[in-house]
Amino acid sequence: MQKKVFQLLVDNTAGVLSRISGLFSRRGYNIESITAGTTADPRFTRITIVASGDDDILDQIEKQVRKLVDVRDIRELRPEESVYRELAMIKVRVNDEQKRQGLIAITNIFRGNIIDVSPEALMIEITGNATKVDAFLGLLTGYEILELARTGIAALARGTDHIVYLD
Repeated sequence: MQKKVFQLLVDNTAGVLSRISGLFSRRGYNIESITAGTTADPRFTRITIVASGDDDILDQIEKQVRKLVDVRDIRELRPEESVYRELAMIKVRVNDEQKRQGLIAITNIFRGNIIDVSPEALMIEITGNATKVDAFLGLLTGYEILELARTGIAALARGTDHIVYLD
């Protein structure tokens, strides 16, 4: 099984994300993560999909998605030509001061942010590639994670060679 990151530019219309994810579910394709957001031009949405499968399945995914009416552009974002980022928010129980200070130190090493503090817990925001987020989570084995939210990958190609201009 391989993973590919696809970037789609689609019309910003009602139900577009549902139609795209429906294609995946109807065909039995696996979505590892999916993120979507309006571009600088509010008429369009950028969707980043991480899909897994063998070469034939991944090629078929690209062909099938390209056929959808709302899809203006689809391209694979290769790791060496792109920047990938993921956001994670982690709420961790910390009752004693020593554990709290240790968690703050780990967060600072990973350039994370403490975004909420309560007497019983800290909420941490960490941004980076999936490996960085996974490494940070791996260091929390001595702590109780109360809640965890991960965004999935958002990605853009490096440089200006692959910019798509839509009319």
